[in-house]
Amino acid sequence: MTTTCIRNASWIVSWQADAGRHAYRRDGDVVFSGNRILQVGGRYTGAVDREIDGRGRLVMPGLVNLHCHPTNQPLYKGMREELGNPHLYGSGLYDYMTLLVPDTDARKAAAEYTYCELLLSGVTTVTDLSVPYEGWVDLAARSGLRVCVAPMFRSANWVVPEGRSLGYVWDEKAGRRRFEEAVRVVEEAERHPSGRLFGMISPGQIDTCEEELLRDSVALARSSKRPWQTHTAQSVAEFNEMTKRHGMTPVQWAHEIGLLGHGSGLGHAIFLDSHDWIHWPTRRDLDLIAVTGTNVAHCPTVFSRYGHTLQDLGRYLRAGITVGLGTDTFPHNMVEEMRVALILARVASGYGTSVTSADALHCATVGGASALLRDDLGRLAPGAKADLALVDLAHPMMQPARDPLRSMIYSAAERAVSDVFVDGRQVVKNGRILTLDMVDAAGRVAEGQARMEAATPKADPAGRSAREIAPLSLPLL
Repeated sequence: MTTTCIRNASWIVSWQADAGRHAYRRDGDVVFSGNRILQVGGRYTGAVDREIDGRGRLVMPGLVNLHCHPTNQPLYKGMREELGNPHLYGSGLYDYMTLLVPDTDARKAAAEYTYCELLLSGVTTVTDLSVPYEGWVDLAARSGLRVCVAPMFRSANWVVPEGRSLGYVWDEKAGRRRFEEAVRVVEEAERHPSGRLFGMISPGQIDTCEEELLRDSVALARSSKRPWQTHTAQSVAEFNEMTKRHGMTPVQWAHEIGLLGHGSGLGHAIFLDSHDWIHWPTRRDLDLIAVTGTNVAHCPTVFSRYGHTLQDLGRYLRAGITVGLGTDTFPHNMVEEMRVALILARVASGYGTSVTSADALHCATVGGASALLRDDLGRLAPGAKADLALVDLAHPMMQPARDPLRSMIYSAAERAVSDVFVDGRQVVKNGRILTLDMVDAAGRVAEGQARMEAATPKADPAGRSAREIAPLSLPLL
């Protein structure tokens, strides 16, 4: 095994296991051998095969993205940033996804492009929630990322008749077939010789899966010791639909049928019974999530575009809930996602002290790792996986680097991320991706978007063009 020493790192984000938190170290070495960390801080006197000059660098754990949709989001760039349905409380989720549908080649290009974005922002682990496609496992392995493969399945598709109400077209047999296919893809990923791929059981949405499918999926996850996650409480329309069906909130129904618990995750969990927009008579949801040990995947950027926000991240953390961060939408930039999470939590709570930079980093590292049932990720500590990022303190946007974490989150973002290692292998060097070709992927994404736009009138019952559905931001003279 090759032993690498990052020598004399100016700043190190080190994990304090006894305190359960990250802490700074100054002017020390970070050493890893093979895919495991040997030493964090101090002076390493053993033999090394490779030395990296850590002077002028912050060494930090690789970021863990708990919720990401790589195969479609980049294709919506320039289209969905300001697209929402006022009849569905501003959400653009339900009707526009059925009108703007990419083909298989476009989806593959988008996935590759997304993986590149993630690497450049210091992400080393991503939960890839995608509909299965040919070549997914191979691309995930080739990216160099540590990928939690989470094939989505569901029993129903959304429809929005006349653009004013949310409906469902059910096919339980198809949902069961998709579940079986998802399990096959997860098993294929876990057999991959890279050793960096693992699986999640992920029924698509709590409102699109019939009860037996949800029960069976969580039972499989628990018996196989895999993480489980489904989109829950992500819109007012969904909240209203679930209370109409069951007479209780989505979170309460999930608890009723045994979905909540350690290893179970709720994607978004924004519209709880305590949310200002809901006006539901109970106030149980937050406590249910906390006491059952259920985790939450928080993705603030995508919902802020609809005018929606969690109320608030600080309240969830103080309740003892494990929260991980995800990008969900473009840009797939985890550092920017940390900044947005901080700002929106403070706005929602009315307090500038509701959430700290340390909280945001915890969510983006250890929080996501815990949700994935991985205590070897998201931290720099002996024995943990050698997944880490180096940040250039000399970058102008990092100056002055009095507190490098704050300089990165609030100012420099991904621009200062210089090098990334996953499983001990360097995948980004001096800001350049070593595993994938982002320029080529970007060109294929643009071509795929053009094909998607051309096909839109056939998908729209009203025959509208993509330009009519999503007009340009400025009039074209």
